[in-house]
This record gives sequence, structure tokens and C-alpha cells, in this order.
Amino acid sequence: MNYKAKLKTINTFCFDVDGVFTNNIVWLMPDGEQVRTANVRDGYAVQLAVKKGLRIAIISGGKSEAVRKRFEGLGVTEIYLGSAHKIEVFKHFLEKHSILPEDVCYIGDDIPDYAVMSHCGLAVCPADAAAEIRSIAHYISPKKGGEGCVRDVLEQALKLKSMWMDEESMVW
Repeated sequence: MNYKAKLKTINTFCFDVDGVFTNNIVWLMPDGEQVRTANVRDGYAVQLAVKKGLRIAIISGGKSEAVRKRFEGLGVTEIYLGSAHKIEVFKHFLEKHSILPEDVCYIGDDIPDYAVMSHCGLAVCPADAAAEIRSIAHYISPKKGGEGCVRDVLEQALKLKSMWMDEESMVW
């Protein structure tokens, strides 16, 4: 499959968080909070994709309210945290919005993403994803998790759809 041909038709993007939007480092604070860093350019691409009408969903095993606030601030409304069985959450999301699995790009990086990536139309992962995930990905971004892999994929999609570098792109 030519991933760019498929990417041009995709209008729904589902993302894992840790290892995709973040690097694989989590700071453990004395109060038990886990602190992550996120790439600002990934955030820009997400908010632009939302403005352009692409459906964006987050499916994460993590439960951080800081993660929820980050994505709400970018305009994402479909945020599923604490997803122990991501394939079940994915199926629920598809049913809720009457979406076919082949119309979805899923970006994940580790074993809990495997089942969803095996059932979506376009499976994508960052360069530093687990070997098992890289083996089933239709596209492996040259960028690592937390270092722009989300921007890489969304920018390609927006360019293919002629939604990049217009007036709306100039406003955060």
C-alpha cells in the first residue's frame, strides 16, 4: 500500500500519547505526579487539523489530567484516558461516530497499540517504536516520539489535502 495515497483519504486520526507525543521519559514527582514534555510543533499540527475539520482522538493508557487539559486546549474533544484495552475503546469510538476502521490512521509506539494498529486503515509509528510495532506499521516516521512524529504525519496529510499554508494556518 502506498501510505501517501491512503493518507490523502484519511480524515480521522487516533493517537497514543506516551512515546508518540512525548519521549519515553517520565519524571516521577514526590507527590506521585508524572511529568511529561511535549513537542510544541506537534501541538500546532493537532490544533490546525482540528480547525480544518479532521477528527482527532486520543486513546491512552495513562490517566494524567494534565494530558487531558493539553489536548482540550488544542481543541480535541475525543480523549480516552485510562484505556487498558485500547482495541475496545477504538471499536467504541468507531461505532459512536459511524467510522470504518479503514478510514482511520492510528499512531502508536508500543505493544498496547498493536491490536488497534492491526485493525486500522493506516498504521503509523515514530522511529523509536517497539520492534513489533515497526513491523506492522505502514509508515514509520523518521522522527522519534516527542520529537515531531505527530507533526510529520499531520503535516503530510494536510498538505495532501491542500489544507497547509493558507490564512487559517497563520493563526494558532
